[in-house]
Amino acid sequence: MDNSLNKPDSLLLQAQGISKSYGDRQVLSNVDLSVESGRIVTLIGPNGAGKTTLVRIALGLLQADKGSIYKAPGLKIGYMPQKLAIESTMPITVKRFLMLSGVHDQQQVKHLLQDLKISHLPTQQLRSISGGELQRVLLCRALLRKPDLLVLDEPAQGVDVTGQAELYALIDTIAEQYNCGILMISHDLHLVMSATDEVVCLNHHICCHGQPEHVSNDPSYLELFGSSAARSIAIYTHNHNHSHDIGGDVIGTKDSSDG
Repeated sequence: MDNSLNKPDSLLLQAQGISKSYGDRQVLSNVDLSVESGRIVTLIGPNGAGKTTLVRIALGLLQADKGSIYKAPGLKIGYMPQKLAIESTMPITVKRFLMLSGVHDQQQVKHLLQDLKISHLPTQQLRSISGGELQRVLLCRALLRKPDLLVLDEPAQGVDVTGQAELYALIDTIAEQYNCGILMISHDLHLVMSATDEVVCLNHHICCHGQPEHVSNDPSYLELFGSSAARSIAIYTHNHNHSHDIGGDVIGTKDSSDG
């Protein structure tokens, strides 16, 4: 049976009824998830909730016990890992590391480095750059494939608070500029929720999902994270009445009457 029938053209990835157990421990129970072009879906939940397992199943790296995965025909995926273990004695420059992706278009690399504001890094040793710079290099590497879907696992890992805000602004802009879908795992709720289109709260099953404002007031969310988390998120909620370039700078505004 062709499971692409009746799927909207914008649908990139869909998980339906996913269940997974390790021995007697059930990690996922009947989980649904979907990502469309140009939209950011953020997967949140406590440690051990099954977030990474779900993403690994969605990427085809792990087999579910039950359920199905749909991927759009010809789907190209860019993946940014949570962290990268770098041997401290290994001499590899940022440019060489990016070339290991298999993409050797120098102009594409140059433009991406400029867009991500790390054009000063190519000749530097990968092990010597800062945490924030490394995350941008990993993001650059994921974008080199010109993905339809970008999967980001804790993209702000090891980045200071200022750097986190800048990085999430970049991610928001990338979704708009590249019209790619983004599936993100994150614990930085107060920063992420203001820039995401849909939040999926996972604790082995889907506790709640929807727009950030809805999820942050859902009883299941409050039970997991507490009311103080919801209050901190509300501080950052805003109407997105302007556009950005890929560097995150404002390039225009929208009439508030447009909605």
